[in-house]
Amino acid sequence: MAGYITVLTTTDTAEGAAELARAAVEARAAACAQIDGPIRSVYWWDGAVQETQEWRVVYKLPAALYDALEALIKRVHTYDTPEIISTDIPRASTDYLRWLTTETTPR
Repeated sequence: MAGYITVLTTTDTAEGAAELARAAVEARAAACAQIDGPIRSVYWWDGAVQETQEWRVVYKLPAALYDALEALIKRVHTYDTPEIISTDIPRASTDYLRWLTTETTPR
């Protein structure tokens, strides 16, 4: 089977996370998205250390759809520079990977 990835982003509200997740799944840019949080993030921004509460969204998809998902996240996201990180899925059940492909195929 083709390559598969997870992609994660974070955002500042539960509602924003749900919007990002739903937009990607509805567009079939990801087969599913999971939201967890709140998480505590500590990072440099605007020349100072920031500490905020965020929600993480993790998407599962065929690697070939990365560019489409990245463009969607950038379009929907409220951050100037959203975190968008991809990780390969080196092994997974064949049935699950088949499902990822089926659910991201345009109808």
